[in-house]
Amino acid sequence: MSSVRRDKMKVLVRLRGTFSTKGDTPLAPVRPGGHSGPSSRLPTTREEVAPSKPICSAAMFAAAILLLAAFSTLRVGAEETTAVARVGETDFKADELRVLLDGIDPRERAALARDPALLSRTIRALLVQRLVLQEALAKQWDRQPAVVAQLERLRQGALVESYLDAVAVAPVGYPSEAELQSAYESNRATFLVPRQFRLSQIFIGAPKSPNKNETDKALAKLDAVLRKVRQPECDFAALAKAQSEEAESAARGGEIGWLPENRIQPEIRLRVLGQSKDVVSEPIRLEDGWHIIKIIDVKEAYTAPLAEIREQLAATMRTEKAKSERQVYLANLLQKFPISINELAVSNLVKKNEP
Repeated sequence: MSSVRRDKMKVLVRLRGTFSTKGDTPLAPVRPGGHSGPSSRLPTTREEVAPSKPICSAAMFAAAILLLAAFSTLRVGAEETTAVARVGETDFKADELRVLLDGIDPRERAALARDPALLSRTIRALLVQRLVLQEALAKQWDRQPAVVAQLERLRQGALVESYLDAVAVAPVGYPSEAELQSAYESNRATFLVPRQFRLSQIFIGAPKSPNKNETDKALAKLDAVLRKVRQPECDFAALAKAQSEEAESAARGGEIGWLPENRIQPEIRLRVLGQSKDVVSEPIRLEDGWHIIKIIDVKEAYTAPLAEIREQLAATMRTEKAKSERQVYLANLLQKFPISINELAVSNLVKKNEP
């Protein structure tokens, strides 16, 4: 996939709240690839979750060496195993990819399963990481004393975390139905689903550089599209499919999907709030171009019933219970084996080791 195509497929989104309801608030598609600019081809908010850490950070690099070491011991399946990606001239098999994905937190894997574009970006990052690892191991980087020591620290940290996860778990059967109901009633405001808009768009891109000829051409296309949109018999979906320059939504007849109002870009949100369905906006100028928005449907805000968020609520309660059990375990351990520190001696030791 070319860098231009990846840029066109990027969408920046903002997530609010812990809970989302099934089917009612699907995430806007997040496009694969790495476009760092503020523009967005879909009218979602520009804010995004904090950018991921560089793949060459010391901790991630050392952890990745451990991951590749584990990978190297894997016996890959039969020759017919499907190739799902390629690194240089090397095919990457489904079984090999599964080893990498198994190292991801289950909740993050679930999020990846719901978002193919996010999955694509994650796989790309893992493959880049593996490419760097292969080069590092070929140069025996993992045998350097500092790296060996760092790997050992990471191994010990992973062992401690794994053991704590095993001994500090929520009791079987927790939460009960009564506990679920009580938690739901105590936090009803948390489960408010904001008003949602099902939107469609026709996007006409603006020239990336100030070029009068290109600008005039874009404005002429915009004018022609507007004349068609304003005709009573206009088929908006067919027009979007033929004329919209945002390929992903154009392929769906301009359909963007359901968006909570707090995830719609402010400039567009101002135009859709208070409007009824089937209304088509005037062109809305954003940094990337002009968006002509059609409101297909509207859902008013409501409080999600317990049945709708039961699984998410139960999972959150189990996670919080496990954290509580961990604190109890650590408190009991410290009571059994009290720790005392000679702070003066430690301070002197640190000073002696200062460069």
